[in-house]
Amino acid sequence: MRSLLFVLFASAAFAQTEADFITNPRQLTFEGRRAGEGYFNADGTKMIFQSEREEGNPFYQIYLMDLETGDQERISPGMGKTTCAWIHPDGKRVLFASTHTDANSKKLQEAEYEERKNAKVRKYSWDYDEHYEIWEYTLADKKLKNLTNTRGYDAEGGWSPDGKKMVFASNRQAYETKLSKEDEERLKIDKQYFMEIYTADADGSNVKRLTNVPGYDGGPFFSADGKRICWRRFTPKGDVAEVWSMNADGSDQKPLTKLGAMSWAPYFHPSGEYLIFTTNLNGFANFELYIVDAAGKHAPVRVTSTDGFDGLPVFSPDGKKLSWTSGRASGGQSQIFIADWDHDHALSVLGLKPDPQAPIPTPQAPDFALTTGDIREADLRQHVTYLASDALGGRLTGTDGEKLATQYFADAAKQIGLAPFGDDNTYFDNFDFTAGVALGEGNKLALSGSELKVEQDWKPLSFSQNGEVKAAKIVFAGYGIETPESASIETYSSYAHLDVKDKWVLVFRYLPEGITQERRNELSRYSSLRYKALTARQKGARGLIVVSGPNSKVVQQLAPMTFDASLASSGIAAISVTDAVGDKLLAGTGKTLKELQDKLDTGDLMGGIDCKGTLAANIVIQQEKKKGRNVLAVLPYGQQPDPHVAPLIVGAHIDHLGSSGGSNSRAKGDEVNKIHHGADDNASGVGGVLEIAQWLADLKKQGKLTLKRDIIFAAWSGEELGLLGSNHFVEAYAEMIKGDANAKLTGMFAACLNMDMIGRFQKSLVLQGLGSSSLWAKEIEKRNAPIGLPITTQNDAHLPTDSTAFYLKGIPTLNAFTGSHADYHMPSDTADKIDYPNAAKITKLMGLIARGIATADAAPDYIAMEAPKNSGVRTGLRAYLGTIPDYAQGDTKGVKLSGVSPIGPAAKAGVKAGDIIIKLGGKDIANIYDYTYVMGDLKIGKETTITVQRDGKSVDFKITPGSRD
Repeated sequence: MRSLLFVLFASAAFAQTEADFITNPRQLTFEGRRAGEGYFNADGTKMIFQSEREEGNPFYQIYLMDLETGDQERISPGMGKTTCAWIHPDGKRVLFASTHTDANSKKLQEAEYEERKNAKVRKYSWDYDEHYEIWEYTLADKKLKNLTNTRGYDAEGGWSPDGKKMVFASNRQAYETKLSKEDEERLKIDKQYFMEIYTADADGSNVKRLTNVPGYDGGPFFSADGKRICWRRFTPKGDVAEVWSMNADGSDQKPLTKLGAMSWAPYFHPSGEYLIFTTNLNGFANFELYIVDAAGKHAPVRVTSTDGFDGLPVFSPDGKKLSWTSGRASGGQSQIFIADWDHDHALSVLGLKPDPQAPIPTPQAPDFALTTGDIREADLRQHVTYLASDALGGRLTGTDGEKLATQYFADAAKQIGLAPFGDDNTYFDNFDFTAGVALGEGNKLALSGSELKVEQDWKPLSFSQNGEVKAAKIVFAGYGIETPESASIETYSSYAHLDVKDKWVLVFRYLPEGITQERRNELSRYSSLRYKALTARQKGARGLIVVSGPNSKVVQQLAPMTFDASLASSGIAAISVTDAVGDKLLAGTGKTLKELQDKLDTGDLMGGIDCKGTLAANIVIQQEKKKGRNVLAVLPYGQQPDPHVAPLIVGAHIDHLGSSGGSNSRAKGDEVNKIHHGADDNASGVGGVLEIAQWLADLKKQGKLTLKRDIIFAAWSGEELGLLGSNHFVEAYAEMIKGDANAKLTGMFAACLNMDMIGRFQKSLVLQGLGSSSLWAKEIEKRNAPIGLPITTQNDAHLPTDSTAFYLKGIPTLNAFTGSHADYHMPSDTADKIDYPNAAKITKLMGLIARGIATADAAPDYIAMEAPKNSGVRTGLRAYLGTIPDYAQGDTKGVKLSGVSPIGPAAKAGVKAGDIIIKLGGKDIANIYDYTYVMGDLKIGKETTITVQRDGKSVDFKITPGSRD
């Protein structure tokens, strides 16, 4: 039984019309009281369905229809109840669920007739009869075989596309295992609560359970390639259902809809790109068809809008037809309908394919027949204009805009004549990354047994620890701030004389509102939510509850789940609640949030308060995984690339902030959600790389350039998210060459030239990384003589750009930069504002430097430098260890190091690149934030202990912090 309700419904008008998706709809079945659940065979010439048309039996029986001749035959025995049929891919057998072996079948049929005769109004319902078994019927000899033969409701089955597996739904475990008294009572009245998804071999053997959560899991179907299974999952209360999908082995279970309605009966389109399903989103009794993309990233789109129930949709094997069960037939009873399906329109509305009728201007890519080997302003303008156009949507890593940009670079490289240097002899170097966080399925919060609504009453914080938190008492701890005794400021403690061990701690979200700016500056370091979580965790609390408070006057009371540079857990459950919930937590104490915040906002301290209730939670936060790609192309010094001679790298990052700038945007208000074009940052640098590549390739072709080493031209992605692409490249290269991703690569690359923002020349060109090699000063002097640019040099090579990934591996680097400006990380960084004449001069200078290195017998030397002591630190943080965290470490527990300064305290202590710091000064380190905060408590010149994880083992070192001043 995949159906839930067959009743008369009414629908409302919707902007997307039904005719946009389906044409030529017609009723396929007419006979009997009602029919439904029609499924095609492998070639689309037959359909198996269920219908109430058998004389003497009020229940569904199974029928097979030949769609070419109209011939029909009953497949089921005619006795008992049947449902959910499927045709094997070989076309020789079918399966269906049936109760015909139940000795009481005849009596139940008579009772049903009597019930229908006496009932004035009767809705369709399903009883999950424990006598349902799945049967196989052979068409040739008409023999039946029981495939399940287990007590409990076994139904909703179908074979895999290759015919080797079967998927079905069952509540058998409720009859096979010992239930609690509560569940024993539940089974009597709510059998569907125990339904789970199972797979088995096609003959019913080797049964495997795939789901294991409270509530009804049912209606499973394989995708056309057999790799995924879709199904419906109900909440334990049974009032909400969502569409889910998983791998065929049960892994990677994820929701595709989050509509908060009754969404069920999902079915894959044969393309695998989207699913169609049934939902009552538009009203409790108004079931309509919707589609959603297979990744669940696009909002579902409505398909049907005709009066009457529409549900249980299926596609023909070629994807050109849609069949579904509908109440639009005369008389309102459900029958099967069929129509032509517009696959292209479905792709368009789901954002999976551009609408050919939509006026989306796509700038013309540069015509290389019109370009020359010279570095020209006009060519740079073409590159930048295309890369920074609306059509590329801001080139955020992992998006279609990034794919368009990287494809453009790859196509240009091929036309220039560069050889591919990426994966599998392509131009692309692919990498996986974590793009953000979102709520998973199963988040719950109960106050003294009463459940609160997620995203309405509460929400997990993005750094919360996942998992179940058993009911615990609650204490109020003011603003949740505690300054260390070592801090040279007036002590502040929200925890004085307050026992929080194994309790939830309720705290205000920000700083006291009424204190002086000087005091705010003093306390700000200890007031972030990360630090408050750290403090609560170190005091033994079970969880942290954050409430904004009425005096904060926030627009959104619940703290947003923002992307976090370190996606590691804080090691404690952490949630945000509304002010209304905050007052509920305080109920019984005689206090309100307003009273408490008024007192605390003066700067005065007050004792903690024991609240009366208990709080229990289950927190599920999912990380969104995506793929990005670099582009790598090589100009070989010989006929083929030669890995035995250290190549030169010339690169620039091709990604930007996308169509909404996210946390890195400097825009305000509605501007944040506009396309961030990134013309200077860094379409300008990418254009420069392409111009250098074309110039040098042309010189070589003319016989005017004799290279001594290969030149690799790179377009890095993921730079804006933390040097993801360049770090991936150097780590993969180190792993391949030296068997250690953290190994140095000195001597393996001659140098790395990088261009990041070269399009907004102001007073001078800034060349960074001069101190990484003794060659740079001489080379800059020689190569700028014919160019004549005013130049400012900076020694430091520890920069917020891709060259740093190479420098930390022992490779000399030089980065070109024209400085920041008012349009930096704003939508207004557009192609029309680029200073093309000076950008061309900068490109020619970097091209000359590249030519000089690539034609020299010896590569530039490498000089190790200490990272600047004030680089990237929080205000007031004076202790210095010389560690360089890997900000792209993902969800690793602790702080992974991408490097250490060679003469810093960490290096002297024995800490190395690749180590993961798990403890410092006796305090556990779960993430980069813990590390930064604990660093603030260290005393300069006083020895302490640092614990790292190296090769799976914990190693302790003595370390003496230095001073940043």
